[in-house]
Amino acid sequence: MDAAANPINAGDTAWVLASTALVLLMTPALAFFYGGMVRRKNVLGILMQCFIIMAVVTVQWVLFGYSLAFGEGGGLNAFIGGLGWAGLNGVGQTPSTSYGTTIPHVLFMAFQGTFAVITPALIIGAIAERMKFAGFVIFMLLWATLVYDPICHMVWAIGGYFAAMGALDFAGGTVVHINAGVAGLVLALLLGKRIGYDNKPMAIHNMPFVVLGAGLLWFGWFGFNAGSALAANGLAAHAFMTTNLAAAAAALSWALIEWKTSGKPTMFGVATGVVAGLVAITPAAGFVDAMGALIIGLAVSPICFFAVSFLKPKLGYDDALDALVVHAIGGIWGALATGIFANPAVNSLGTGLLHGNPKQLWIQFLAVISTILYAAVVTAILYKLVDMIVGMRVSADDEVIGLDLSQHHERAYTIFE
Repeated sequence: MDAAANPINAGDTAWVLASTALVLLMTPALAFFYGGMVRRKNVLGILMQCFIIMAVVTVQWVLFGYSLAFGEGGGLNAFIGGLGWAGLNGVGQTPSTSYGTTIPHVLFMAFQGTFAVITPALIIGAIAERMKFAGFVIFMLLWATLVYDPICHMVWAIGGYFAAMGALDFAGGTVVHINAGVAGLVLALLLGKRIGYDNKPMAIHNMPFVVLGAGLLWFGWFGFNAGSALAANGLAAHAFMTTNLAAAAAALSWALIEWKTSGKPTMFGVATGVVAGLVAITPAAGFVDAMGALIIGLAVSPICFFAVSFLKPKLGYDDALDALVVHAIGGIWGALATGIFANPAVNSLGTGLLHGNPKQLWIQFLAVISTILYAAVVTAILYKLVDMIVGMRVSADDEVIGLDLSQHHERAYTIFE
């Protein structure tokens, strides 16, 4: 398909421009969401990690990341792209001849780049309060290149391995959430627990920050999911609806679970439920109907609540801000649920178990397992490599002082209660 046969559509372009801005906003939103959860001595460290990822990955994406993720890779095309689009060579103002969109190719690149930014940022929740900044920057650059870009290519690129298999991932269940959640678990295990994790309280220091971050994530997620239609059309409107519905359902179910188990629903629980619902609906948003979205949202909260309450204490790992539980486990549920509820009346590209195609659930399972294995193994290798070069964990003294002062020589607050 050439650009002349597929001209730019102004409405589609306007919507994807807005969606790109919405998804970019999600990383600062995540900074507040995570930043509110840590102790006050580490809040600037979280914000700095999120913002430096925005800078580093944006540059990486333009130089070679986009080409590796979405370009053609010759004999390795099923697994990784080549460097034909490095430095945005051939990525201009006309639509992509490869992806058949009605938006400028440079906009398609920019929209996908915001996903590349937020994915490594999600990992921060698992390694909060104890990673050396130099090691963090080097690791995240390597992880974006050697984990995110290949998984992205396999799922979303023309000729990608999972795409050819028929795996469904509308906006990033495997590419973003499972990928980041599994990497977070591996890093949490390799870094070890924070000092005092087993015997000192590590309470949320700023609940309003958490709520602000969750609210902005909910807002930005409409660009994440509805924007993935890549057009201002009915599918975008449908994905908008399913996204909001699943988030609302998950918030309600988390509140009800807390009400039942502890006698009172909490603001933190509702905020966590919202994010879990958004994670779970991400791969399914453009494939399931309203009732499918409702079930996905209602079910993700008890699944994640059980993992937070029972699995995490039993295994004893220090996933500081529950990135594994919300993103990996919520993402796994969403990816598998897509294989169950995908409705061809919503999107002809997807038919799930309940609509006569049990094979789709098996395909989703294979994509999930493959993503978990690849992300876990390569993350562990990269950690060991960077740890040998610059070290990954701060010293005990620096950890006690806090990352704000020890890594950045700044304080978030100058007035103490």
